[in-house]
Amino acid sequence: MKKLTLIGLTIFLTAIFLLPVNVLAGGSSYTCDTKYPIVMAHGMGASAEILGIVDYWWGIPEAMEDEGADVFITSVNGMDSTRNKAIDFKNQFLQIKAYTGAAKLNVIGHSHGTIYTRDAISNLGIGGYVASHTSIAGPHRGSAVADVVVGIVPDSLEWLVGDTMDFMYAFIFGDTNPNSLENGYDITRPYMINTFNPNTPNVSGIYYQSWAAKAKTSCPNFILEATWIVLLAYEGANDGLVSVNSAKWGNFRGVEDAAWYSVGCDHLNIVGQLFGITPGFDSNEFYVDLASDLKNRGF
Repeated sequence: MKKLTLIGLTIFLTAIFLLPVNVLAGGSSYTCDTKYPIVMAHGMGASAEILGIVDYWWGIPEAMEDEGADVFITSVNGMDSTRNKAIDFKNQFLQIKAYTGAAKLNVIGHSHGTIYTRDAISNLGIGGYVASHTSIAGPHRGSAVADVVVGIVPDSLEWLVGDTMDFMYAFIFGDTNPNSLENGYDITRPYMINTFNPNTPNVSGIYYQSWAAKAKTSCPNFILEATWIVLLAYEGANDGLVSVNSAKWGNFRGVEDAAWYSVGCDHLNIVGQLFGITPGFDSNEFYVDLASDLKNRGF
């Protein structure tokens, strides 16, 4: 009997010592269980599921959810005006708010997703329901790539180029009444600097923060190599589509340029693409840390 009691006591003490300290203290073991749910907004030229099969945020929502976050994914037209995307985002945002019953939500946007969410927050009436706005590689001061692309298209051919792009995004990508040319004009530097930003001020009481991505010696995703070179000439350090300077908004948290041995972190790497292959940059870890930081800030 004494032997059995000793064995039982040993097992009990071993189990106690193996338990995490925060469990014994009654705290949560989750690092990402933010006060408010997280809503994610994708960028230009894509949707939440690209071609209906490839997740835009490759494994990132799941990584945050595994650490306790409540994450929701929105999806708007890949190619459309900022305002049309903002209206669509607003409707989904309010549906998520009603579903969760939360007083506020945290917004995380990437690329153009940082811009149309700002429009929805500042100009479409959802500002009172937003706790924080996190911008990842957002073109807040436009992009020289858009300047060049729009400038190359002669006025006489705009209808042809626009209609061709719209056809592709409607019938291949599933957009509803897309407007590719308007999307391009809306992220040019003159429009963003002189029209959009002055008419889209930050809303008081919302915590705005941002990160930039940077390709150091080349773009990990070769399809961005040409635009990276163009942006180097026009705007300096960039991620292949958005310059570091343009990406700064609110509390600028820094530049993600991957490990020392990597060529850098480009516009696709920062959201886990392509297909989770991001040499020198752990996208899941980046967003888990991001959500953990929001939690620690009380959001």
